[in-house]
Amino acid sequence: MKTIASFTVDHDKLEKGMYISRIDGDAVTYDIRMKKPNGGDYLTNGAMHTFEHLFATVARNSTLSDSVIYVGPMGCRTGFYLILRDSVSSEDAIALVQESFRFIADFSGKIPGSERKECGNYLDHDLEGAKAVARDMLKVLENYTVDRLQYEK
Repeated sequence: MKTIASFTVDHDKLEKGMYISRIDGDAVTYDIRMKKPNGGDYLTNGAMHTFEHLFATVARNSTLSDSVIYVGPMGCRTGFYLILRDSVSSEDAIALVQESFRFIADFSGKIPGSERKECGNYLDHDLEGAKAVARDMLKVLENYTVDRLQYEK
């Protein structure tokens, strides 16, 4: 079988940040790398789950909501994928991620979609963990520019 694109990225060189992972037709997949791959520090399940609920809620309620295809975690627990229509500029994609992460860092209250009838694992949430990850990533994403969206070769 053909090796999929994400497995061709040298994860030993990959740092925290935001990258264009692939472009498929009118869909652009952004790799939002929140932990250093194979670094021994990974997103915990509860923090990742809460982060997903908050990130997806913000992105799907933003001015770009009609262009949001998918928001979800990576199985390796080092980050998230954000898939947007190609009508969204890279600058706007970065701004959406920054806005979403600021929202998560400052969030208080009931986690959206966290009731038993709304979520398949409603007991596994960690708001403080999600907020800590968002705060850390906001430092990484501060002054982030389009030229940084490419993987290092």
